[in-house]
Amino acid sequence: MTAIPTPSLAEATSLRPPRKVKFAYSLGGAGDALFTTAAGFIFFYYTAVLGLSGSLVGAALFIGLCADAGVDPFIGSWSDNLQSRFGRRAPLMFIGAPLTALALGLLFTPPSGLSPTLLFVWLAVTSVAVRAFISVFWVPYLALGAEMADGYVERSSIVAWRVVVGILTSILITALAYSVFFAGEGGLQSPDRYPAFGWSVAALVLAAMTLCCLGVYRFAASLPKVASVDASMAKRLPGEVAEILRNRSFRILFFSAVIFYAAVGANGTLNTHSQLFVWKLRPEMMQFVGYAYLAGILAGIPVTPQLTRRLEKRTVVLVGLGLVLVSWVVLPLVWVSGLYRPEGAAATIMLAANSAMAGVGVGFAMIAYPSMMADSADEHEFLFHRRREGLYFAGLGFAAKAASGVGVLVAGLALDAMRFPREAGRAVGIELPADVLTRLLLAWGPGSALVALIAMVLFAPYAVGRLRHEEISVEIRRRRAEAPPEDE
Repeated sequence: MTAIPTPSLAEATSLRPPRKVKFAYSLGGAGDALFTTAAGFIFFYYTAVLGLSGSLVGAALFIGLCADAGVDPFIGSWSDNLQSRFGRRAPLMFIGAPLTALALGLLFTPPSGLSPTLLFVWLAVTSVAVRAFISVFWVPYLALGAEMADGYVERSSIVAWRVVVGILTSILITALAYSVFFAGEGGLQSPDRYPAFGWSVAALVLAAMTLCCLGVYRFAASLPKVASVDASMAKRLPGEVAEILRNRSFRILFFSAVIFYAAVGANGTLNTHSQLFVWKLRPEMMQFVGYAYLAGILAGIPVTPQLTRRLEKRTVVLVGLGLVLVSWVVLPLVWVSGLYRPEGAAATIMLAANSAMAGVGVGFAMIAYPSMMADSADEHEFLFHRRREGLYFAGLGFAAKAASGVGVLVAGLALDAMRFPREAGRAVGIELPADVLTRLLLAWGPGSALVALIAMVLFAPYAVGRLRHEEISVEIRRRRAEAPPEDE
């Protein structure tokens, strides 16, 4: 049996992008952060401000997320097999950037005077469009990040660049949202403020994504070439999907992500409702809770690479998810028990501390989890002799979007089930019954945490650790070195 080379040799021959390419790549994360932060206002806008029922809004957003999730595998397969002088990933990223910006602006600009049915249709169609178009950018973008480096630690560094720039961008857009576009009492409940906000964010999305594409396409074109499959997508995709599902590591990451993102979708959808109606926060107070969350992520990010040098990535993710669960459970139960029910400024301090703890946990997971997916894609090549980064990250995107869609749908149904008043968003300073607030908090926190706990149990058996990945990496490099050169 041939001896396996040492980890030091593996690291010495690993692929590493220059710092300027890492920075350009991270701008794609800024574009996604702009979109994600802006999209967080949609549920509140259409329910509390425009008066559409929670069930209809949840259903429309669910349709958009599921349609997007269904598109992801096709985009992943397309990206994996695309051949161009700019590489496999950059051409699709260039296409996705302007389409995402256009659809995002339209999402925030429904025509006035629409009936509830037509408003639902507008929300569903624009939601499908914006989610599908951002996938055209995002799926090849994530796959490119996995291809840019092959070292166990270097991949975490690339993810860290992306996440840090994304968090800083989220801070910027959060400040603009609460301090400029929605400033003042009743600002979030004013319908005429949302279109300007939406188009402003859309312009920033276009700029960030375009600069990312311009900065990375040369490096992307220089990456090792991978042979494409001649069969049409309709013929090859079912087999490709079946192939990645044969990898146990992918199944663990995929199904645990599905469950966890469902919990995140439900919790995040009800965030603004709980802050406004339970804790009585004004928009300018809400931004500080958001800043605390983002500061927690920023605190967790630089710690994560250090932790992954000493601990397995799986352990780091489990610790991070544990912190998130604690933040979802303790505070709502304290309020429901009647032990402490602060409002306004007092609640802001407590919510900020709670959000900071959750942010640290999310920071751990945001770095380690995508890096684990890239490691599993290496394992796939080791097992099946094919690169499938596009499909692997399409699978992660599918899990995030479809499951988040389920969470949004459940949150909308929950609002209607608890008889949350539709006119509440247009009545500044309204006092809601205590039983409604209790059900809102239980759905927002402990209910979501129970679902997330299931995800942690499913995730625990993941087994591609440091030594296993080093063995895989060395074998892959050996195969590539021995393979005959491809004709240009």
